Amino acid sequence: MDPVRELKSGALTAVLVAVTGVLLGLLWLWLAPRIPLVSDGKAVYLKDTEGEQAIGADGTFVLLGLCIGVLTGALVYWRNRRGGVGVVLGMAVGGVLGSLLAWRLGSWLGPTSDLIAHARAVGAKKVFDGPLELQAKGALLAWPIGAVLTHLALTTAFTSRDEQPPAAQPPPPAGG
Repeated sequence: MDPVRELKSGALTAVLVAVTGVLLGLLWLWLAPRIPLVSDGKAVYLKDTEGEQAIGADGTFVLLGLCIGVLTGALVYWRNRRGGVGVVLGMAVGGVLGSLLAWRLGSWLGPTSDLIAHARAVGAKKVFDGPLELQAKGALLAWPIGAVLTHLALTTAFTSRDEQPPAAQPPPPAGG
């Protein structure tokens, strides 16, 4: 394949996959558990000190990222069955960019990160939602890993292999 054509194909794949990050961000915002906080008028505290909502938000991001990774990996394979390094690299880069976009979009659209102002607006002893944050930054890699592994599995299972030339036979021994 022509290197320029492969580069264009990879760049287009990266852009199309990255734009899907908007969907991931909106799904994360909608499905992630909220962290309940309460204020006593002086400080802000967790309502449930043993709650697992923060790790639940990270886990939700990872699971959604893996699902979208599997979907984009399958779609990229279906669209470009002939494969190519550019398409796979574009898909991986697009997955990382899409994850970054989803993280920032979900945090931006979620509850405010200004806890003091939010606590004052709600009032003392009232429960309110904490900001949507991604604590485990490694979760940003779930999408590209899921996409590349899915693409690899589909390529292995459904793409025909190139014919290998027969191995050269050594010449027969002389004189003998």
